[in-house]
Amino acid sequence: MKIGVVFPQTEFPSDPLAIRDFAQAAEDLGYTHLLAYDHLLGANPDREGGWSGPYTYTDPFQEPLTLFSYLAGLTERLSFISGIIILPQRETVLFAKQAATLDVLCQGRLRLGIALGWNKVEYIAQNKDFHNRGARIEEQVQVLHKLWTEELVTFKGRWHTILDAGLNPLPVQRPIPLWFGGHADPVLRRVAQMGDGWLPNYHTPEAGAEDFERLHTYVAQAGRSMAEIGIEPRLRYKEGNPDTWHRLAQGWQAVGSTHLTVITMAAGFSTAQEHIQAIQRYAEALEITKQS
Repeated sequence: MKIGVVFPQTEFPSDPLAIRDFAQAAEDLGYTHLLAYDHLLGANPDREGGWSGPYTYTDPFQEPLTLFSYLAGLTERLSFISGIIILPQRETVLFAKQAATLDVLCQGRLRLGIALGWNKVEYIAQNKDFHNRGARIEEQVQVLHKLWTEELVTFKGRWHTILDAGLNPLPVQRPIPLWFGGHADPVLRRVAQMGDGWLPNYHTPEAGAEDFERLHTYVAQAGRSMAEIGIEPRLRYKEGNPDTWHRLAQGWQAVGSTHLTVITMAAGFSTAQEHIQAIQRYAEALEITKQS
């Protein structure tokens, strides 16, 4: 099982050197990957109509593909995953080009977590329809797979038209792996039919037992095997102690998780160094092997 860390961006300074130090510390400690969240805009909680989202304009979010491009040249083994890119609010062909370029620059160390998102403010600002985002993401995945695997693409869909054209360079991974985030029934069906992995947000394996059972059913119905589907839950530093962390990691592995990601946010840390020290303590608790 591969164990990574979440970049604690809402509690981390926008300092290139501090960001470098966090990623390099994670790599040196033996973590396999770094996950970053995606939000393009934060709303004003005092805006007309109010605001009930978990984040506001005061919460910093580094754009994941740009962040990973910066870190690709500062690391050697650490891989990267977006958790998640809100794909339907992005232009598909541009995103395909950006991701392909990043995959080349990091030499195939990229996975892309994707989902629909919940923030209507972002959709409105980008002139994207919030209400058809489920159907659009399915067509987007078709387009991405073609653009990342074929030199020339011809595609005519409801939202995309490509007339005998292609990306150059193509990515190292053909296609770049796509992992879906979310728990709704349509999400689990998408994972089964077209996904490389699933990013559940449950705190314990027991809490996600029903969705795991449904996913197994949908994967079988799609004619696939669970061996083709990665599963990556998150472990929260603030919940428990080394014994708890170890027990949860074993529990997730027992239900078929292939990856885990450690979150140090919301644990009361106020400096970059505290987050680095926290991932060090977690690495010791989970007996992660340091890289030479």
